[in-house]
Amino acid sequence: MDLYVYYKVQAAQAAGLQAAVIAMQSSLSAAHGVVAQLKRRPEAPGGVQTWMEVYPGAGDAFLAALDAAAARAGLARWIAGPRHVEVFEDVPPCA
Repeated sequence: MDLYVYYKVQAAQAAGLQAAVIAMQSSLSAAHGVVAQLKRRPEAPGGVQTWMEVYPGAGDAFLAALDAAAARAGLARWIAGPRHVEVFEDVPPCA
């Protein structure tokens, strides 16, 4: 399964958030073998950016590890509102 986590951040908080997320993702990648990605939308209406963490090929237990890592990293102090988690799975090709 692939996890997509998105949230809003004030542009003034972006540098602190970026450092925290990169450190968190590095730790998660080492512990779980996931190749994490960090993205953001190019526009920032009203000075608010939308960021997305992507975790392709994450196992079932990874979501709990991600939630715990985000709490330990204190991401909530930089984020405006909740973190939204979406789970997607591959669709098998037609036979």
